[in-house]
Amino acid sequence: MPSSKPKQRDINPFPHSDSNKRYYTFDYYLKKKYGEKCAKITLDAGFTCPNIDGQKSRGGCIYCSARGSGDFAQSAYLSLREQYDIQVKKIRQKWNVTRFLPYLQAHTNTYASLDTLQAVYSAALALPGSVGLHIATRADCLPGATVEYIAELAEKTDVTVELGLQSAKDETARLINRAHSYEDFLEGYYALRNASSRIRVAVHLINGLPGETEEDMLNTVKEIAKIHPNECKIHLLHVLKGTVLAEWYKAERYIPMEQEAYVRTVVKQLTLLPEDIVIGRLTGDGSEADLLAPLWSKKKTIVLNEIDKMLYCQNLWQGKCAK
Repeated sequence: MPSSKPKQRDINPFPHSDSNKRYYTFDYYLKKKYGEKCAKITLDAGFTCPNIDGQKSRGGCIYCSARGSGDFAQSAYLSLREQYDIQVKKIRQKWNVTRFLPYLQAHTNTYASLDTLQAVYSAALALPGSVGLHIATRADCLPGATVEYIAELAEKTDVTVELGLQSAKDETARLINRAHSYEDFLEGYYALRNASSRIRVAVHLINGLPGETEEDMLNTVKEIAKIHPNECKIHLLHVLKGTVLAEWYKAERYIPMEQEAYVRTVVKQLTLLPEDIVIGRLTGDGSEADLLAPLWSKKKTIVLNEIDKMLYCQNLWQGKCAK
């Protein structure tokens, strides 16, 4: 006889889900918005960063690879169309997808002249199957003319600006050579918010930064809950070859988070975030060739399953403890 035990998805108390996930996944958001699965296509438009070229600092953040977080994009020596076609071909080997979101991920994608930005953004939006644009940048690289242009684009298509915050603790920002404060972040965040309600804003956070306690990581999420972005991405700090962090790790100046601590922290963070904030991701990918630690992060599916398991076993969900 068939089991009468209900499935987790059937007794899931979280409203923004069609599965066992007790948080608002990006995949669910896309299916609700477009009626079908969409795929993000990472692109490298060849930008740099003020934290690399000397305007703010040199060397970048202590964890940043030479690709500026664009390790999974194709080479910037290829045109955007060539990069896009390669990525789309790979994705279609796994899924039957017809809609795509070009994602300008590498380095700081608002750090250029307005003419350059207009050319790059227009080219990305003209790619076949494109339904919008995601722009990864720093909150201190949003001059008025750029924000105005993004607001104009948002009237015509779906635009998400992804802001790297990492931590709301200024002491941590100084330690990782972030070269901007939380106040600087808020200034850029509200510049976007005030320019147009149609601009989606996503905020990136990193768990496991040097010197941070679980309380620090939870406090950052509490601050994010106050400003209520459209989306939040939670990453695990990876130690990658060729970075300052790698030297700290080798010298035992930095100890990565253990999987159990990471899962526990993420679950607590989810309960603090309002239920309507889309969760863009709950862990990150480190290039396998360059990853030094933590090696457990390679088993991404296991990490996500452990998060799901803890939420279920403790009867928790996104927003349960949000104020």
